[in-house]
Parts: sequence; C-alpha cells; structure tokens
Amino acid sequence: MSTPKRLAVIFDAVEERWPSMDFVAEMLLLHLRQEHSGRYDASALRPWFFGLFEKLPGLSSQTAWNADRLVTRFLTYPAQLATARRRYSLFHVADHSYAQVAHVLPHERTGIYCHDLDAFACLLTSDGPVPAWRKAMARTQLAGLQRAALVFYSTNQVRRRIEAAGLLSTDRLVHAPYGVAPEFFSDRGEDELPPGTLPSRPFIFHVGSNMARKRIDVLFRVFAAVRKRYPELILMQQGAQLLPEQRALITELGIGNSIVQPPFLSRAALSALYRRAELVLLTSEREGFGLPLLEALAAGAAVVASDIEPFREVAADAATYCPVGDIESWSKKALSLLEHPELRPSRARRKAVAERYTWTAHAATISDAYAQLAGIPLARG
Repeated sequence: MSTPKRLAVIFDAVEERWPSMDFVAEMLLLHLRQEHSGRYDASALRPWFFGLFEKLPGLSSQTAWNADRLVTRFLTYPAQLATARRRYSLFHVADHSYAQVAHVLPHERTGIYCHDLDAFACLLTSDGPVPAWRKAMARTQLAGLQRAALVFYSTNQVRRRIEAAGLLSTDRLVHAPYGVAPEFFSDRGEDELPPGTLPSRPFIFHVGSNMARKRIDVLFRVFAAVRKRYPELILMQQGAQLLPEQRALITELGIGNSIVQPPFLSRAALSALYRRAELVLLTSEREGFGLPLLEALAAGAAVVASDIEPFREVAADAATYCPVGDIESWSKKALSLLEHPELRPSRARRKAVAERYTWTAHAATISDAYAQLAGIPLARG
C-alpha cells in the first residue's frame, strides 16, 4: 500500500469570525482523517493573525481590525504557507476569500472551495464606484482562484455564475455540497443551552450574520407585523452583531423588548432551538448555499425562506418560500403557517431532504478529486 499523501487543509484566521467557514473546513478535515486516512495524511494549517494595528493608539477598532485582516490575508499568511509548502503534496484552500494564498502554492496540486462569488463582485458588476484598493484585492483573489487545479462549489447556481462570467474552465469545477452535522438530527441538546436561553414564550428563530445580503431589515419588519397579531412572540437571533442602523430600525419598529440574542451556541444547543421554534425565517437576498436552512430542516423546523435559487436547490419542497424583500408576502405567509400548521411541509419531508446531505459524501467527493489529481488509485466498489 502506498504512503498516504500529505494534504494541507488551509483554514481562515479564527479572528475573522467566520464560524461557518471554520465549520466546513473542520468537517472536511475530520472526515478525511476518519474515512480517507489510507489516501491522505490530512493536517490543518491556520494563520498567525497579524494583530499589530489593534495594539496601536489612534485607530478605531474596526479600522485596526480590518488592517490586521488585510496584512494577514495578503502578506503574513502567504509567507507562512510559502515556508510550509515543502512539507505537503496537496493543498486545499477551504475558503475562496483566501484564494490569494494560491499564488505561493504549487498550482497543479492546489484546490480551492468557492462558496460564492461575493469576493469578486466588484469585478463582475457595475453597482456604483468601488475603491481602487478593493478592486486590486479582488483581482489578486480571483487570479489565485484561477491558478488552482481544482475549484469546488456547493450549488449549481455558483457553477452557473462562474460559467456565465467566464472565470474558469469547467473541467476544473467539482460539485461538493455541504453536509449536516449529526447533532441536528438528534432530539437532544436542551441540556447544552445556557441557563435562561430557552424562552418560556413562543419564538421565531433566525440564524445569520449582520451582512447586508442577509436582509435582517426584512426579518425585523416581518416580525413586527406578525407580532401585532401575536404580541407574545419573541424573535431569537443567533450570529449577528447588530449595526447602528439595524438597532435604529429595531427602535423604530418598537420590537426591542421582544428580541433575544443568545451567546454563541453549540450545534446541539442550536438544534434544540430549531426544534422548539414556531418558525425559522431566512430572509437572505443572496446565498451560495445556506447551511442554516439545511440544519433547520434536519432538526425538523418549519422554515420560511427567500425564493432564491440556492435555497430552492437545497431544500426543494421541504421549505416554504417568499419573494425576496416582500414584507407583505412574508408577513401573510408567516401568519398563515402560525395559524394553520397543517400547511407546513411535513416534518418527515423536512428531515428526508436534509438526510440527502452528508459530510461523508462531501469529503468523499473532495478526496476522489485530489486522488485523480495526484494519481492515487480510486477505490472500487
């Protein structure tokens, strides 16, 4: 039996605060180690975060943090990888927003996971002026992506956008959808909730960041409309550090005393909240995949989601859909499902759709792609 190839899984900086990107990389690494150890000796590579600007006086915390991110992504992490590359046969960049590191890696042995095209949007659309430095950064990232021998993607919408923009030759593209962690299928998890986290009143649930594309403004407006008929409802939100304008909207709508943001929760605890929620609302206007949608379905939650291609592809008929940003449509649909639970897709259907997605299949697809790249014999079965 041949010696396993050394494969580096290249993580984002933890300080970037992208738990979904960390999670996807961790699941791949775990399953490569558990299920493909005969092929690969897989290791994690993580950057040393620069951190200097945050120690300097006179800079705002956001400006300093962004400066440290920029130096880490484009200078210190590539330098770190350049010194480490001799120790590995294959390289998997887990997040395309770090595609610039491919410039210091052997392109014929490097793959990159492209979750969406947001990092390159300023080069692909003309939605207003963009600073020259931002375009330069995007060009460097895109050139790194284009160097890679393999580019993985999660949904067909991502592939279609890559093809429509003419970014890559299709023979390098590999479809590798995400999976669902087993905790989301479990009926346990309440014991992992911090004391006082589980509300005594019924609640609507949302999981997502404060990014503009998540359309938290729609979430707040819909909740405010629904709460007029159900004043006892609470909105639980996990994952968003609210911006001043988002807090101002909450004040304007008069819903501040009905919004709860628990601390960062484990997967088991998150699953418990999904199961207990009256509805899960996912109001994004744009996604590459939508892990919260899949995890909510696995937990058996009733989901109302934006009618966008990735959500339709992932959830099929297991979720209910509303037009992006249509407050009236969202409000009517949420009220209808609260008043008539029988109109929701069945719990069995929700779980059946989620069961299609496994991290075992995700890792197997990526493992086979690198095996072909490195000339490792594929398993017969």
